[in-house]
Amino acid sequence: MLYSTLIGKTKKEAPKDEEGRSAQLLLKAGFIQKEMAGVYTFLPLGYKVLQNIIQIIREEMNAIGGQEMLLGALQNKEVWEKTNRWSDEEVDVWFKTSLKNGTELGLGFSHEEPLVNILNKEVKSYKDLPLYAYQFQTKFRNELRAKGGLLRTREFIMKDMYSFDKTEQDFEEFYERSKVAYMKVFERVGIGEKTFLTFASGGSFSKYSHEFQTVCAAGEDTIYLSRTKNIAINKEVLADEVLNELGLNKAELEEVNAVEVGNIFPLKTRFSDAGNLKF
Repeated sequence: MLYSTLIGKTKKEAPKDEEGRSAQLLLKAGFIQKEMAGVYTFLPLGYKVLQNIIQIIREEMNAIGGQEMLLGALQNKEVWEKTNRWSDEEVDVWFKTSLKNGTELGLGFSHEEPLVNILNKEVKSYKDLPLYAYQFQTKFRNELRAKGGLLRTREFIMKDMYSFDKTEQDFEEFYERSKVAYMKVFERVGIGEKTFLTFASGGSFSKYSHEFQTVCAAGEDTIYLSRTKNIAINKEVLADEVLNELGLNKAELEEVNAVEVGNIFPLKTRFSDAGNLKF
């Protein structure tokens, strides 16, 4: 690849309509180009970096038993109605469209429901488990305000993995292996020292979920960091009860801005129950 013929040469100035500092640097370096608010093109240099990151993630997911696949971006309304997540009142980030015959479709923002639908045709016995499926798929989210360059976009590539286990104990063991695998990814891409396992809200599924937050001045999240224990707490769940449970003293914690670079949720049987995935 010759610089003289490279698509995406360096520029002295970033476009005036780009506010995000990280995106400004990538635009000036010729790694990306902005198409519209929340949508970016990866130019050859940026795409090379993206593919390198994808390969690192792929290797670590394969190492814990993940099987790579690719689900469709167009989503079947009926599949999502089983969990009520087709409703705009339940999920407000859908991009919805329709076929010429009037059939309603959506552009996938996540893939729990369709994967359960697929595995219903594959899982016939406990002997078929465990299964760990993952993909690198373009996701679409109708964000009210796309901002921060690549940090909050309306179209983006996401690696999502889903686990299906025979027992809760098997699930918990895989959950712990997943934590380790993600930290290996962050170490390999060079942000391991700045990335912390962060306790966050578990919603209706569990007391906590776990985010991986990278300390960054441009980050939108506020976390309280314990460098001695190498863990953090998201501001949204900071309370005396949580501090006591984790053996932390708020006075000793460091308040920092961070970017969420990954997360894992203990979803339990919500989606398998709704999709009647049983053995």
